[in-house]
Amino acid sequence: MGYSERERAFIEWYPRGYGVGFKVKERLFETQTKYQRLELYETEGFGKMLVLDGTIQLVEIGEESYHEVLVHPVMLAHPNPKRVLIIGGGDGGTLREVLRHESVEKATMVEIDEMVVEVSRIYLGIDRGAFDDPRAELIIGDGVEYLKETEERFDVIIVDSTDPVGPAKLLFSEEFYRSAYEKLNEKGLYITQAGSVYLFTNELIDAYKAMKKVFDRVYYFSFPVIGYASPWSFLVGVKGDVDFRKVDVSRAPGELYYYDPERHETLFQMPRYVRKLLEGQ
Repeated sequence: MGYSERERAFIEWYPRGYGVGFKVKERLFETQTKYQRLELYETEGFGKMLVLDGTIQLVEIGEESYHEVLVHPVMLAHPNPKRVLIIGGGDGGTLREVLRHESVEKATMVEIDEMVVEVSRIYLGIDRGAFDDPRAELIIGDGVEYLKETEERFDVIIVDSTDPVGPAKLLFSEEFYRSAYEKLNEKGLYITQAGSVYLFTNELIDAYKAMKKVFDRVYYFSFPVIGYASPWSFLVGVKGDVDFRKVDVSRAPGELYYYDPERHETLFQMPRYVRKLLEGQ
């Protein structure tokens, strides 16, 4: 796993020998933060690439294929999302998409690693000014602890974390889901990425089972994400009377490149064997 100077390429290896790789022009930056190893590369065809602990977080050209799908389905399904919590998302892409919605009065982002935010702002700039938006509040801290301690309530909670293995595993626990459920308003939506459909199937099922114990309803969907072992899975937890299968197309925030609100139902396509495994829980 990682960068090969001889091959001028970066490959992220998944379970069972499956890899996702990019040809690389140069390594722009690398450091060991307090929490993880951070690397930044210039790829041949996809702009800059952010890597944390050997896992690809995003490539500049195509990052919307993740951020749009993580944000807009829940924002358009909620009848009036005013207060939004983002856990993780240090690159700023999720915050950027949240703030495209006029209904948002405050977006709180809790990122544990300040260096990810700093490097992203200096080298990437995909936040496109979101960090400076007066509606945005950036908190450097542990999202798990923040949810336990905060007195605030939210309409939408978005978890933009690393994969559901290793350090991020707590973010996929029943205990964490209960904290999130408690901090949602009477009508609330929770969304998290849940890893590769094919290669993290067991982790997806475990997270789905844990969420079903907590939320009033749980939905699953998938989408092809550039830079990830696609299709990539997402889980949505519902509190109260919100139908995630329906979105208000009239509130779509301008031009979108990947997520199509008018074809929202296409999100719910899942390989048959995975669907059967999930429905059997």
